[in-house]
Amino acid sequence: MSQAFANPLRQIWAAGGTALNGWIALPSPLAAEAMMQAGWDSVTIDLQHGTAEYADLLSLLPIIEKAGAAPLVRVPWLDEAAIMRALDAGALGIIAPMVETAADARRLVSACLYPPSGARSFGPIRARLARGDAYGSVANAEIVPFAMIETRAAVDNLNDILAVPGLGGIYIGPADLSLSYGFPPGFDREEPEMLDLIVQILKRCTAAGLPCGLHCGTPAYAGRMVSKGFGLLTVGSDARFLEAGARAAAAAFRAA
Repeated sequence: MSQAFANPLRQIWAAGGTALNGWIALPSPLAAEAMMQAGWDSVTIDLQHGTAEYADLLSLLPIIEKAGAAPLVRVPWLDEAAIMRALDAGALGIIAPMVETAADARRLVSACLYPPSGARSFGPIRARLARGDAYGSVANAEIVPFAMIETRAAVDNLNDILAVPGLGGIYIGPADLSLSYGFPPGFDREEPEMLDLIVQILKRCTAAGLPCGLHCGTPAYAGRMVSKGFGLLTVGSDARFLEAGARAAAAAFRAA
C-alpha cells in the first residue's frame, strides 16, 4: 500500500468548517465503538487525565480510523518520546498540555515533524500500516500539533507561540485556564472575564491563520461557540456520557 492520505481535520478547515471532536477517557474498545456511532469528525484519546496507556492506542486508534474520523492523542505532558510514540501508533494530531512559551511550542512542533522541518525520528511502525508506504513523505503536511493554552503565562506569550512555524493549532483548556485566573475549574465558562479571554485567544489565533479548539462540557455551549469561529469543538467525553446516561436512567426509574 503506497497511496497518500489526508487528515480529515485539515479537509474540514480548508472548507471553512468546524470539527466536532469526541473525547475518550476510558480505554475500552467496546466503549470506543459505541462512541463512534455518533459520527465525530475527530476523536481524542486522553493519555493525560484519561485512564488509557500507550498500549491502548493500538486497539483504540483503528476504531477511530475505521469510522472515518481524525484520531488525535493528548499526551501526558510536553514530552518528545510520548509525542513520537503516539504518532508512530497512528495519531494524526497531538494535543500537548501546558504549553507556555514559544520554546515549548517549538519542542512540540519539532517532535511532530520529520527533518528538515523538525526532529521526529523515523519509525512509523503502525502509522505506515494504517496510512501506507507514502506515510513518511506526507506526514509533515497532515499531522496537526496542537498547543494547549491553559495558563496566564501562555496567554501572555500567545503571540510568540502563534508565530512558531509548523504549529497546527491552539487548544484552549478552560478548566486550568480558569484556575490560573482565580476561578474554580470547569468547562462552559460564563464569567464575563473568562468569556472575553477565550474570545480574545480565538481572535489572535484567527489573525495568525491558525485554527482554535475549545473543550466544552455540553452540546448547547459548543453550539454557541460555533458562530464565534472555532475550528474545533470538543463536547463531553465517554466517561461523562456514561455517567450522565446512568444518572438519567436511575432518576427516570425512581420518578416513575
